[in-house]
Amino acid sequence: MRWLALSILTWAPVAAAQPGLTALTVQQTADGQTWSLTLQALVLMTLLSVLPAILLMMTAFTRIVVVLAILRQAIGTAQTPSNQVLIGLALFLTFFVMAPVFGRIQSEAVEPYLAGEIDPKTALVRAGAPLRDFMLTQTRETELQFFSDLAGIDERLTPSDVPYSVLLPAFVTSELKTAFQIGFMLFIPFLIIDLAVASVLMSMGMMMLSPLIISLPFKLMLFVMVDGWTLILGTLVASFDAA
Repeated sequence: MRWLALSILTWAPVAAAQPGLTALTVQQTADGQTWSLTLQALVLMTLLSVLPAILLMMTAFTRIVVVLAILRQAIGTAQTPSNQVLIGLALFLTFFVMAPVFGRIQSEAVEPYLAGEIDPKTALVRAGAPLRDFMLTQTRETELQFFSDLAGIDERLTPSDVPYSVLLPAFVTSELKTAFQIGFMLFIPFLIIDLAVASVLMSMGMMMLSPLIISLPFKLMLFVMVDGWTLILGTLVASFDAA
């Protein structure tokens, strides 16, 4: 999220240079528009409030957390691991997957801006380019075309011309579709165990005993024996590399 921090820091020099301005005042200068301190604070708070949405929509977080939630449901362990554990694991795995993207933002936007080589507007444009490349790589053409049609865009757009109003929903939809595909594959082995246990219990006449009580230890044993967490996390990371 360094590019978001960069966008927040760009307001600080202007605010410090213009103390005591009237609230909600916008002045036209030779360098463009200058906002009052109060309005800048409002923009800053708005950026902080949309930070969770940015994390969900523009990174690998959505796919990872959905797959982990489906995995927990497939095993049948209810609230184990807890939501806090799943979200924390998804968050740190997101940082791992997005490390190359954040590295590009650091080298192409943050460092030149802090060195005074580029202005804030150029820094924001450069910071958005790696995220755009990442989202375009993970987004399916069908989703892009679908939202382009909804937006009334008829002409064929190049990757650099795709507006964020089209790219963001297309990216999130693609991530959800991929997450459900991976989740479906995860469900199959656990479903087979549930069916086998249910068939055995029914043949023994134990219809009042819930199959989940018997199948849960076998599913946990299978998951541990195949080193399930390593396989799942490795598959998730590889799914981004293969896109």
